[in-house]
Amino acid sequence: MSKGWKFDMNKEDTFNKDYDEESIDIQSLLSEFAYDDTFDDGISKDLSDFVIGHSLRTKTVSPEKPLVSSLDVAEYILNKTGPISTMKLQKLVYYCQAWSLVWDENPIFYENIEAWANGPVIRELFNYHRGMFQIEKVFTGNPALLNETQIETIDAVLDFYGKKSAQWLIELSHNEEPWKQARRGLSEPERGSRVISLESMAYYYSSLDDK
Repeated sequence: MSKGWKFDMNKEDTFNKDYDEESIDIQSLLSEFAYDDTFDDGISKDLSDFVIGHSLRTKTVSPEKPLVSSLDVAEYILNKTGPISTMKLQKLVYYCQAWSLVWDENPIFYENIEAWANGPVIRELFNYHRGMFQIEKVFTGNPALLNETQIETIDAVLDFYGKKSAQWLIELSHNEEPWKQARRGLSEPERGSRVISLESMAYYYSSLDDK
């Protein structure tokens, strides 16, 4: 895959400086989440601590290494977290992709991420867990395909985002530009499946280092 961006940034620099939208059950679940207008106040500080508070050595990612699947990433995450909601799993996989674009200048997995009403969703992963609320295993995922750099990135993401609730992660993604850009012109509960571009993710999350 040809990259459309280039950053003079690595992990060390950074740190040291759905659900089916036609599903009534899921929409009912989402309606129970009270959106907090003061949510922005806590996000900036939390993310600032995340960006600054880690120290990871830089690795070199081989461009010849084939990209893995979101299912491989999901199974690695579940091996670390144990059972979690499918909604939370989707968001954790999304943030692994986002920070890999910044720190490693490469995506981890090859599937598109779509801007659904309840936040970023990888359709292939959704098709696997369709109908589930909680998930313990992705049997078709193979974490052994992940290289050391990818594992390092996923572990760092889990160290921060893995402690958050599904609701917190949904609200966070709704406050961030990649999802909002892909949803432009749609109301918050409106169905949509536009792709969140890798370029918009790389640009936005790399900018957090300057805040």
